[in-house]
Amino acid sequence: MGAAQLIGRLLRRKPPAPTEECREALLQGRAVPYTLRRSARRTLALQVEARGVRVSAPHACAQKEIDRFLAAHARWLFDKLDALAARPRPAAFAVHDGALFPLLGRDCRLRLEESARRVRWRVAADGGDELLLPAQGDGAALLERALRRRALDWYAGRVEEYCHRLGLPPPAVRLTSARTRWGSCSRHGGIRLHWRLIHLPAELIDYVVAHEVAHLLEMNHSARFWSLVESLYPDWRAARARLREAGAGLPNIGGADVSVPNLHEE
Repeated sequence: MGAAQLIGRLLRRKPPAPTEECREALLQGRAVPYTLRRSARRTLALQVEARGVRVSAPHACAQKEIDRFLAAHARWLFDKLDALAARPRPAAFAVHDGALFPLLGRDCRLRLEESARRVRWRVAADGGDELLLPAQGDGAALLERALRRRALDWYAGRVEEYCHRLGLPPPAVRLTSARTRWGSCSRHGGIRLHWRLIHLPAELIDYVVAHEVAHLLEMNHSARFWSLVESLYPDWRAARARLREAGAGLPNIGGADVSVPNLHEE
């Protein structure tokens, strides 16, 4: 193989895919677990969020350099972790007759009836939505199952709509309950969207859908990707800011320790 051919092959070679792994740093005698994400980025970055500490690094960055970076930011890191620990945890959603929960950004009323034999949605007398559950059984589990079914039906229709705008066949749509992501996209696995998005207003769900559909053509967060997102969803900047705020106020169905996912946008 000639030198010109070799250079051409190297130029055409795609950068390695991002990787993630769990690590732990010992900083001033305090053990700090963190997620290390390596990607094609050029600089180190540090984040502290509800789901934990996250370090983003270039693929070629040595572990010693990452350790020095963490040590240099230890005081800032401790302050953020202590502030996070002091936050009140969201209370578990109380399942009872008449309870309200958000559905597509509007209040939906929960109804428990002794005579009910199945879960069903219905229109209330005031025109709003109601979810009817049997009074017997695990109310939180039944509620989550009903929300998941409603979410999958809604998401599939929105993914189909945004794919139609790009002239693409709609991929498989599945649900996720990932702690870190509202959505993900794979050319082979299709699109996954977090079931808890169904609580949010439809326009915010559409932003997440547009974001993931754009990945069908651009599997990155380059300028071309964001241009594509803007063609699908012109007001994406405002929606992204609202999504971060709205996600923190979602109900805690089932009493689990709920993290607030986001969209990976490196």
